[in-house]
Amino acid sequence: MTKGSETNRSLLITGLIIAMLFAALDGTIVGTAMPRIVGELGGLSVMAWLTTAYMLSSTTVVPIAGKLADLLGRRAIYVTGLIVFMLASALCGMSQSMTQLIWYRTLQGIGGGIMMPMAMIIIGDLFTGKQRAKWQGVFGAIYGLASVIGPQVGGWIVDSLNWRWVFYINLPVGLLAVIFIALGLKSVRSTGPIRFDYIGMITMIIGVVPLLLALTFGGKQYAWGSWQVLGMIGVSLVSLVAFVYIESRADEPILPMRLFKSRTFSIINGIGFLMSVGMFGAIMFVPLFMQGIVGISASASGTVMTPMMVTMIVASVLGGQIVQKVGVRLQMSVGMIIMASGFLLLGNLNIDTSKLTASIYMMVIGFGIGLVMPILTLALQESFPKSELGVVTSSSQFFRQIGGTFGMTVLGAVMNYRSDLELTNKLVPVLQQLPAQAGGFAEQMIAKIHTDPQGLYSMLLNPESLAQLPGAIVGQIVPILKFSLVDSLHSVFRIGLVFVVLGAVLTPFLGCIQLSDRKKEEKPAE
Repeated sequence: MTKGSETNRSLLITGLIIAMLFAALDGTIVGTAMPRIVGELGGLSVMAWLTTAYMLSSTTVVPIAGKLADLLGRRAIYVTGLIVFMLASALCGMSQSMTQLIWYRTLQGIGGGIMMPMAMIIIGDLFTGKQRAKWQGVFGAIYGLASVIGPQVGGWIVDSLNWRWVFYINLPVGLLAVIFIALGLKSVRSTGPIRFDYIGMITMIIGVVPLLLALTFGGKQYAWGSWQVLGMIGVSLVSLVAFVYIESRADEPILPMRLFKSRTFSIINGIGFLMSVGMFGAIMFVPLFMQGIVGISASASGTVMTPMMVTMIVASVLGGQIVQKVGVRLQMSVGMIIMASGFLLLGNLNIDTSKLTASIYMMVIGFGIGLVMPILTLALQESFPKSELGVVTSSSQFFRQIGGTFGMTVLGAVMNYRSDLELTNKLVPVLQQLPAQAGGFAEQMIAKIHTDPQGLYSMLLNPESLAQLPGAIVGQIVPILKFSLVDSLHSVFRIGLVFVVLGAVLTPFLGCIQLSDRKKEEKPAE
């Protein structure tokens, strides 16, 4: 390798690290700023759309970005994604209403969705299989690090400057990343005619967006049997069927259907999907347990997640070092088994569980995730030619994101169903025996059990609301709420365990994936 090419590679890797770090930080930083944003712009009722809009657009654009990277070259697509993300960040910072901010977050999600798979695609271009394992472990660690420091960085920015700087900070950092990536990444244009699969793009968007909306709002804003949810699911199914038909005949399909004939492609994306279902279950519900049962503050419950992220970082780096010695299949199997063990431990959480114990359980899950997540992409890249590196890499990200959304929906539904059952059996008889003067309170509680059972647990998180009730009533209902919450969470963690075990069951069916000593087709990175 010449001195010039080595310099270009150093510039490129620096740019990739900067871009991944600030893109990963964005999600956690924005979450920290939410209360200040709502305080200034209002719109509490639509606050959830700040996250939902970003998730919808970023998830949908991921497979499109991967395919365009194969057709048009990495530099053009990556730099475009960075510029879109920066432009949207500037617009977010200038927002004068919640509606504006939601639309700009949607645009920001498009830029983020383009950026998400690109770092791993370019790593696939630059390095041999054995080198790639180490680098993908490093990049996995960077993502975990962003999850750990994001809330602290966000809190500092909001307290020291203004919530708008949560978005403005992306501009100088993003510009630096653009410069490094543009200088370090060679531009390789296709010499033949380029055929864009426009119909495939449209049908995929129409198929994915309503599905994500249905999974997000089903059982919350709308009942699962409502015409809104059923209509979205119907539109999604029709569009996805059309997408499969179109992709099987397109010259340059966004997601070639023949890839699913590959055992490696189908099994790895299946493992990624199932792992994400379980992973998001743990992330969602452990803080609820710590606040509602152990009784610690919201900020302190967030620190329970930090050990999980730390062990995930350690395992990502370690896994990148040892995968070439132990093999992809064995490491993936061990990682999924460790993750399943963590969920088994979570199923033993009880009213007397300490913060330390919960943190240890989360560390077990984090270590399993760290061993598996980076090598999902690695295994796919090793199994396909360079001409399909973009589409197979982005598919891994896409199926993990869909799995996360599906997991939050399914496990949230399990939580609601189990809570309704537990509270109906345990709390309703107690409420019905309250004195006549408490009849109005009892009726409200019973109605909420059947409409929003999780909402009752907010009483455990808000000591002020409990202080307004007579001591005798508090003494009767709080223990029931706590035991019901514990039992409901046990059901959630057991269902999460089922998905993780299914993922572990898939791992032995992977073929023997050898890490190569050569770059893909020995061609320079695009």
